[in-house]
This record gives sequence, structure tokens and C-alpha cells, in this order.
Amino acid sequence: MDKCVLAYSGGLDTSVAVQWIAEKYGVEIIAVAVDVGEEKNYEAIRQKALQVGAVESIVVDARQEFFDEYLTRAIAANLMYEGRYPAFTALARPLLAKKQAEIALERGAKYLAHGCTGKGNDQVRFEVAYAALAPGTAVIAPAREWGMTREQEIDYAEAHGIPVPVGKASPYSTDTNLWGRSIECGQIEDPSLEGPADAWQWTVDPAAAPDEPAYVKITFERGVPVALDGKTLPGAELVATLNQLGGAHGVGRIDMVENRLVGIKSRELYEAPAATILLEAHRDLEALTLDRETTHFKAHLELRYSELVYYGLWFTPLREAIDAFMADTQKRVSGEVTVKLFKGRAQAVARESERSLYDFALATYDEGDIFDPSDSPGFIHLWGLPAKITARVDREAK
Repeated sequence: MDKCVLAYSGGLDTSVAVQWIAEKYGVEIIAVAVDVGEEKNYEAIRQKALQVGAVESIVVDARQEFFDEYLTRAIAANLMYEGRYPAFTALARPLLAKKQAEIALERGAKYLAHGCTGKGNDQVRFEVAYAALAPGTAVIAPAREWGMTREQEIDYAEAHGIPVPVGKASPYSTDTNLWGRSIECGQIEDPSLEGPADAWQWTVDPAAAPDEPAYVKITFERGVPVALDGKTLPGAELVATLNQLGGAHGVGRIDMVENRLVGIKSRELYEAPAATILLEAHRDLEALTLDRETTHFKAHLELRYSELVYYGLWFTPLREAIDAFMADTQKRVSGEVTVKLFKGRAQAVARESERSLYDFALATYDEGDIFDPSDSPGFIHLWGLPAKITARVDREAK
């Protein structure tokens, strides 16, 4: 019998998909769950896949790999899609697809499957990765085929004895990893309404956050966060710690309407405390250690990089080339940044580095100032010369 390797999360879509694919395609299902920091009971998920009909259920612990190979690149590129979303779901999908494809090739599976809908971005991310990593393997996307609404999926699950973690009273669709948590569906789909209070799980309401701020000092080595308040931590643990600390102060809530890859707009809620804190600190340290021209040019590539990741183009030469540029810039980005957490905001308030380009003697207006203002008139004359000539020619042409 042919085999199908399914990206399995234990949620509604993939739990229903196990039985639905097996019945429609007559294949054996191998369920693959990849732990990228979702704080779930993965043994329970593994057993659940077997319970609902998978012939084999595999859990891959990829938390540290997610940090080392994906999040460090995201930090280097200050990755924020449309300036607001740290793209944590998009970052995880190529890793999930990679692990899934590896198992499919090992098992000689004919099919790869995912639980993504036909409206979402993830179908693109998974299938472009499949094409790059396991060419020739056929793709099954049941959520694009079965035509069920979310409520009908819940009815299907109940009718077939499939346990799912949602109900019609709380129909949210969530995705979680080390870098953040997304919440969709239900009342969230109406952008004219405030996001429901019960949708938030990682972050307290900023209004209810502590009245005293917290401070955290983050140490970076070549652009990679390595320590908090002087204590060295593995990357995955460092991020998890900041998620808890930031969440307790209401940091990292994002409510936005974004432009999906498939051409529609969607309203999304995100919680990303650690990403918010680390990107604030990293940008601040870059401002101290990178020269102006590199900083300004890098911003252009950061925008393109965020689009590549969001659009599912991780396994492409352009992403690798931009990564190489980013990695080169990070050779100078070492030091410490202190971030203040208060009532939903993360603000860099102090920074220091042995590679700092800040020269007090040039910047100060007080005693010790070594900047020579007599240099300025000549500089201004040459800087403004093109504008002066252009204006003169325009006047003479009238």
C-alpha cells in the first residue's frame, strides 16, 4: 500500500485529515509532528495520531535547530513582514517541510500532505518546500478538497470519534512556536471588532501589567543573543525565558490586517514577546555598531528578505545570498542592550559595545568636543552643489 507522510499538529485540520486521506486515497498515513517550541505534550500528540488512524507517528525535536538555523537569521535580518509581523509561522514552515520530506524519502512515500486551507499562505510554503526537497512526490491538500467549513469539520470529528482541541463556542485556529503565537477565526475575522480577550494566552492585558517596569540586559555575539542579565543560555531557552518575561508585562501583542500571499487581506492576532524584545535590542545594537551606509542599504534587503520568508521562498538562491550579506554585517554586532519592559512596550534604553562607532568626543556639545565646525561650510557647499546647479538651470530655462 502507498504511504503518505502528513505534517501533523494534533489540531482540528490534521486530525480530521488522517482519516479523510486514508479513506479517500487508500493509503497508509505516517504522521510527523515537529516540535519547534509549541509547549505541547508531544507524546500525547504522537499517540493521538495513532488513535485516529495513522500507522506510524513520529515526533521530531527541532527546537534548537529552529533557533540556530532560522531564528538567528531572522534576527540578523530584523525580520518583520509589513513592519509588524515577525513571521514566526512562515519561518517554521520550511523546517517542518524539511523534516517531513526527509522522512518521506526514507520511507519511500508516494505522497506528502498538509492541513493548510486554500486561502492561506502555508499551502504555498509547504508545497514550494516539497518541490525543492522531494521533487516528484505528489501532494495531498485535504482542506482544499473536502469543502467543509470549520463547523462542519468539528461535526465530522465528532461523528468519527476524533478528539479535537476546539469547539464551536471557541473556534480559534492557532499556531505556536518559539517565536510567537497566531490566532485566527471566529470573531477575529471581523476587523471592525476588538480582538476577544480570551484569544490572548501568552500576554497579559497591558493595562493590567505590573505598575513597575522590568529591565533585561541582552548580550549579543556577532548578532546572536547568547545571554540574559549576564547568564549564558541555549538559544531556545533564552527565547522561551523572554516570552514569559515579556508576556507578563503585556509585551508583544499584535493586531493587524495583513496582505496574504494569495492576494486577500486577513485580520490576524499575534503574540510575540521574545521576538519583540530581541528585535528591538538587535536593531538598537546595530545602530551603535554599523556604519550609516550599511545600515541604510541593509534596510532595503530586510524588506525583501521578509517577503521571501513570508512568500515561502526559503529554499532559494536569493534567500541564501541575502543571508550571506546579513551574516557579514553581523561580525560587528556584539555588545549588550538593556531593554525596559513596561505596560506592553519594549524599549531599548541603554547599550554598549567594544565595536561601538559612537564617539563621545565628536557627539558632545560640551567640553571635550573635538568636532571642527569650520569644516561644515565647505561640506555643505559641496553637498548642495548639485541642487544649486539644477535650480540655476531651471531658472534660466523659464
